[in-house]
Amino acid sequence: MTCRLCPRNCGDRARGFCGQGAAAAVALVEGKPYMLHRFEEPVIAGTRGSGAIFFVGCNLRCVYCQNADISRGDGASVTLDEVALSALFSEAAAVGDTLSLVTAAHFIAPVSRALRAVRDKLRVPVVYNSSGYESVSSLRLLDGLIDVYLPDFKHVDAQRAARYSHAADYPQVARAAIAEMYRQVGAAKVRDGLLRRGMLVRHLVLPGGREEGAAVMREIAALAPGALVSVMRQYTPAFCPDAYPELKRRVTSFEYATVVNEAARLQLGGFMQGKGCESKAFTPAFD
Repeated sequence: MTCRLCPRNCGDRARGFCGQGAAAAVALVEGKPYMLHRFEEPVIAGTRGSGAIFFVGCNLRCVYCQNADISRGDGASVTLDEVALSALFSEAAAVGDTLSLVTAAHFIAPVSRALRAVRDKLRVPVVYNSSGYESVSSLRLLDGLIDVYLPDFKHVDAQRAARYSHAADYPQVARAAIAEMYRQVGAAKVRDGLLRRGMLVRHLVLPGGREEGAAVMREIAALAPGALVSVMRQYTPAFCPDAYPELKRRVTSFEYATVVNEAARLQLGGFMQGKGCESKAFTPAFD
């Protein structure tokens, strides 16, 4: 298999960095290949929840990953051809206020083809939930198919990106990817409490990451001035290995407030999280 869909550019090898093959693999949640996700931002979850499909594997190795069972490919999953994937998109869209495609960068080619087959029949916004570590050339396969881009912007510091996500080039890759996403969908447009089109950029504040978080807000304001932001407080130290002792604590109120205040200073609209979200209880129960 030859794969150059993501920034890893794995090329010719049976299994690349993501650990997956050419066909899309989807995680099972309580026996189903999708879940009704009610814990997303209100403009994504709506009143019914988001019909969320979690793709197996990931092109990052974030040491603090809350979905490690699926990002490492260890949980139960099902492999779908493009016809079955199209049917799954329709089924998940029928139960939720949005259709969320979660971490699909390494399957972006079959996902784009399957989505194109049913796109005109979907009656809810299509959300592309991304780590931010995406190739611009691959994102262009989605041009015209995605209503809402929901990328992370994890790091602007290459050393922190290398240590915590195993991708020293994450900052420049994410900048280019977010700029391309914003080119495709433009400023956020919310109607009747739901994000119908545009971009919402997430940043998970890490212990010791207040300065980086503030810098991320400045980057977002420059790259995507009409985007919403979600400043996330839900970092949970229980997910992090002991080899990273500096991350074995919760984010302090001061650290979190520093990032929120910078977003406010820049007049970035969006969302923040209160105390109590730093729990495994908010992680989907993957089989």
